[in-house]
Amino acid sequence: PQRPTRITPLTAWSFVKTSLFGFLSAAAVVSATSEPACEAEAFTMAARSIKKIFPPTSKHWVGDGFHVHPVFANLAFTEAVSPFLMFDYAAPKEFPPTVKRLGVGMHPHRGFETITIALQGEVEHADSMGNTDVIGTGDVQWMTAGRGIVHEEFHSRKFAETGGQFEMCQLWLNLPKKHKMTKPRYQALLSKDIPSVPLVEGDEALENGFVKVYAGEFGGSKGPAHTFTTVNLWNVVLPKSGAERTLPFADGHRVILFVHRGKVQVGENPQDVIEPQGVALLNDAGVNVTLTASEPNTSIIVLSGEPINEPIAARGPFVMNTQAELRQAAEDYMQGKFGK
Repeated sequence: PQRPTRITPLTAWSFVKTSLFGFLSAAAVVSATSEPACEAEAFTMAARSIKKIFPPTSKHWVGDGFHVHPVFANLAFTEAVSPFLMFDYAAPKEFPPTVKRLGVGMHPHRGFETITIALQGEVEHADSMGNTDVIGTGDVQWMTAGRGIVHEEFHSRKFAETGGQFEMCQLWLNLPKKHKMTKPRYQALLSKDIPSVPLVEGDEALENGFVKVYAGEFGGSKGPAHTFTTVNLWNVVLPKSGAERTLPFADGHRVILFVHRGKVQVGENPQDVIEPQGVALLNDAGVNVTLTASEPNTSIIVLSGEPINEPIAARGPFVMNTQAELRQAAEDYMQGKFGK
C-alpha cells in the first residue's frame, strides 16, 4: 500500500500549543499446510518473529506537566500500528511541590479513544460531558472521544502540593468508521479492579511474574475496559532475570511490545533484545511469543489487537477516515457542538 505522509507524533495535549489547523495531516489508504511432525516444530511454526525494533526516542514536553517519549515515532497514525494510533511515555521524573496546575487545559478530540495509565503519581481529568476524576498509581483512564469531547488533564492538586515521582503512559486507540461518531464516555479503571494473573500456575504470590490485564483477556481473566474492537492491553512483569515466559496471541493480530523498565529478549535470538524505553513491532503471523527477562524487575507494556484496515486521516486532535470529515470535525468544534 501507498506509504502515508510522515508527521511528528501528535499527542492528546499538544493541540493547546498550536492553532486548530497548525498540524500537518497524515492520511493512509489501507488498503493449507501439512501437520507438523512434532510439538517442537509446531511451536516453532507458531512463534512470532520481530519485524523491527525501535530504539528509545527523544523526549519533549507536552504542556508543562508531561515530559514524554513519542514511542511510535514516525509510525504514529499509520496502518503499521493499527488499531493503535499514538503512544506517549512519560518516564519517571521528580516534580517539586508547587501551587501551579501542571498539565494541559481544555482541548477537543473526535474519532478515537485515549487511554492514560498512571504508573506513578496522580492525573486529574475533567471533560465537557461532566466527568471529573483523579486516577492514582496503578489506575487507568479510558476516554472515548467518539463524536466529540473537550477535556483537560493535569497533575492532581494533591500530587502538585506534595510533589514526587511522576510516570505515565498515554495511548490513542482508533475507532472504526461505524463507531467514530458514538456518544463520548469515560471509564475509570481502578487498580483494585484490574486483575493480576500469575504467569506460573499456582503462583499466588506472583513471585514468578504476572500479567496485569487492563483490556482483553489473559489466562481466563478479563480486563475491566469495555472496547469497540478486539484489543488486549497488558502490563507483563518479570521479577527475575533469566525468567522465560510465553504469551499467546491471535494469529493475524498486531502485536507491539514496549519495555518501560528493564530489558527483554524476544524469541530465541540473543540479538533480539529490547532496551529500556524501546519498542518492538512483531510480524502478524503466529500465535505466541517468548519473552526472556535480561534484567530483574522487567516490565513490558503489551499492545495487541485486530487491525482496523480503514483509511486513517489525522489532523491535530481529530482522527477520521477522510479529509472532509476532518474539516467537518473542526467546524463542529468551532460551533460548540462537542460534548453534547
